[in-house]
Amino acid sequence: MKIIGITGTLGAGKGTIVDYLTTHHGFNHFSVRGYLINIIKAQGNEVNRDSLTHTANELRAKHGPSFIVEELYTDALQSGINCIIESIRTLGEVQALKSKGNFTLFSVDAERKIRYERIVLRGSETDRISFETFAANEERELTATDPNKQNLSACMKLADYHFTNNGTFEELYRQIDRVIEKI
Repeated sequence: MKIIGITGTLGAGKGTIVDYLTTHHGFNHFSVRGYLINIIKAQGNEVNRDSLTHTANELRAKHGPSFIVEELYTDALQSGINCIIESIRTLGEVQALKSKGNFTLFSVDAERKIRYERIVLRGSETDRISFETFAANEERELTATDPNKQNLSACMKLADYHFTNNGTFEELYRQIDRVIEKI
């Protein structure tokens, strides 16, 4: 059984990698975003990037930096099949998951302009923003020093495998297949 986590910049292709692994390699998907959306909706609040970030940071401050992904990791283990946990965003999450031994971290990145165009096309509740807001959100999430907040740069540096996703789906799929063969 393999448990993979995925980190990466906004709109880089984390969801595309998850979709490919679930569809073509039989992985089960566990989503930090999905976990948070369930909590936000249960509280009767609006789902947007700010509420997602606030809820995640609040849970991490209350229960520890790795709380959310450890909950998902436990669910993944209980499933008994290969799993992917999307979206690892703090150093505490990476450290906790890597300490378990049965964990591989993927990171994905692409040029900022390409990523923004992708999120506009995706059009989810958190994606209806200007390029300036997109860039500001990303800068805030790239290098936080608070262990309970997002630090994508540090997480990506700790990844076992890195994917560059500036091209086609097929190019990304070939990168994924090469790594899956290795692990």
